[in-house]
Formats: sequence, structure tokens, C-alpha cells
Amino acid sequence: MATYSILAISGSLRAASYNSALVRAAVELAPADMRIDTYRDLEQIPPYNGDRDTESPPAPVLALRERIRAADGVLIATPEYNYGIPGVLKNALDWAARTAIGVPALRHKPVAIIGAAPGNFGSVRAQLALRQTFLWTDSRVVVKPEVIVFRARERFDDAGNLTDESTRALVAELLVALARLIALQRTAGDAP
Repeated sequence: MATYSILAISGSLRAASYNSALVRAAVELAPADMRIDTYRDLEQIPPYNGDRDTESPPAPVLALRERIRAADGVLIATPEYNYGIPGVLKNALDWAARTAIGVPALRHKPVAIIGAAPGNFGSVRAQLALRQTFLWTDSRVVVKPEVIVFRARERFDDAGNLTDESTRALVAELLVALARLIALQRTAGDAP
């Protein structure tokens, strides 16, 4: 049985997404004591509406919140759209950050961020925006290493496999850092 359970969310809906490919690489590169489950229902999350955030939220929202709560940590792979976070990803995080009852799913949750984009700056601005969002949610974000995959088409093969060895090493290092953050949080008794 894995010591660390991680929920991975790709912020892209594209079938040939570099960020979904990054998630697949993370699953492959995870330490032996880590299990990464991929969230695949991002497109099913309705637009956030506080009037619908009741004791009975929409079923896809409830399922997302439960999966985040059940995980020891979350791995977010974000593309960058117009210098920011994709709307579908931000919308899902807004739902996960709120709740009509109980503790919000992201409160104190360890989070690691990765991202890929075709340009020279990768997803650096989107990752910065995510870090700002996670300040509000009181999530625990892994600070380093930063995994900002720029010129993504040069780092993946035609089948969507991450082939760049330095990027693979960074992804593996980030997952170890996420496991370390979870372990520290458990030791401190600050579990979500």
C-alpha cells in the first residue's frame, strides 16, 4: 500500500495536452511509496455559483471535493492561457476552496504545481497565479523545485511521452518534495 496518495489534476481539456502528458510522466516517475490518481472530470464541473454551493452541491463538485479530501496531496499541471490560469481549472479550484458545510477541501492540503506551454516562458505566470490562489485557500504549496516546462514541443515525443531527461529529473524531485511536505505535516499534526 502506498504511503502517499496524490490526486493529479491537469488544467487542460485538450486530448494532446502537454500538461496531461506531464501528469502521465508524474505517475511514471512517482516514488515507490506514492500513488498518483488522475482526475479526469474537469469538464464536468459547472461554473461556480454561490447559490448552488449548498449542503447538496452539484454531484461533480461533491465528487471533486471528496477526492481532494481523500488524497494526502494534490498535483496541479497547468497550461498558461492569456498569462493566467485556464478558466476551467480556476473554476474547479473555486469550488474546492469553498463549502457550505465542513472544512474546505483545499485547506491545509499539500499541493505541488507543474506546467508546460509552447512558449519561452512556459507556464511561469499561470503558476504564479496559482500560488496566489493557494495563499487564500491556506494550502501548503511545495516551493522548490519549480517545474516550468518551456518550449514543450521540444520535450515530448509525438506520442506525448516526456523525453527530456532534465525535466524528468525535476518532476521526480518535485514529487519527493511533495512527499516530504506531507510527512512534515503529519509529524506536526497539521493534517488537512
